Amino acid sequence: MIRHATASFEVGERVRRAVHLAVCGAVLVFLVAPMLVVIPLSFNAEPYFTFTEGMLRLDSDAYSMRWYRNVVEDGEWRLALVNSIVIGLAATAIATTLGVLAALGLANPAMPGRGFVTSLLISPMVTPIIISAAGMFFFYSKLGIAQTHLGVILAHAVFGTPFVVISVTATLVGFDHNLVRAGASLGGGPFLVFRRIQLPLIAPGVMSGALFAFAASFDEVVAVLFLGGLQQRTVPRQMWTGIREEISPEILAVATFLVVLALLLLGTVEWLRGRTSAKPGKAD
Repeated sequence: MIRHATASFEVGERVRRAVHLAVCGAVLVFLVAPMLVVIPLSFNAEPYFTFTEGMLRLDSDAYSMRWYRNVVEDGEWRLALVNSIVIGLAATAIATTLGVLAALGLANPAMPGRGFVTSLLISPMVTPIIISAAGMFFFYSKLGIAQTHLGVILAHAVFGTPFVVISVTATLVGFDHNLVRAGASLGGGPFLVFRRIQLPLIAPGVMSGALFAFAASFDEVVAVLFLGGLQQRTVPRQMWTGIREEISPEILAVATFLVVLALLLLGTVEWLRGRTSAKPGKAD
């Protein structure tokens, strides 16, 4: 009787595990397949967005690197890539600085209105981007920084700051504040205590937030459409312009680069998350 019950339990567990894996696999395919399909299409020798008969037959002549070469040799794509990197790095630096300071303030139990301030800080994540971009356009126009690199950088910093706040706040949960008090009792000033004690312990969370902020900036197109001119054209805006004016597989080549970049960023974030869960300094 006991053996029969045990065997039935093991069979049930295997069935549940198989169903679980099947559902997870189906969800993964549903989410990832549309992104991965652009990779083989970017090597199409013909200027089409579909698989040709030669590609389906795995004919070597049907595959080419011509679209990647075109992107590298095109001055507009090079300018867009440089703009995306410069704007992304500058916006990430601003967002990381503001996000860390905000998270440290929110981690203080004595801070009044923490819930309201938190909601206000993460509001750019839940507000439709087109509304935020339109508001920024009118505000920055009054300041004279619309259609400038500074305007685009500040806009991207606004969108990136909530990611840093959430990431660093999660890292500070359970942080042992006795370490800060001990450093202060030994004569360390606020900046020295932050640099020597807090920052090393929350560094994985800071880096995770910074990576998310950079990814948000690199992928942003709506704010650039409102606030950027021809000299501030980024990679997403160049792709948008290419789709509207002339559909070319060059867009697929750039999309492949963005997919690879996203995978690298996600892998780095997961590695940093593992370090965060294993770091010392947590309060028991």
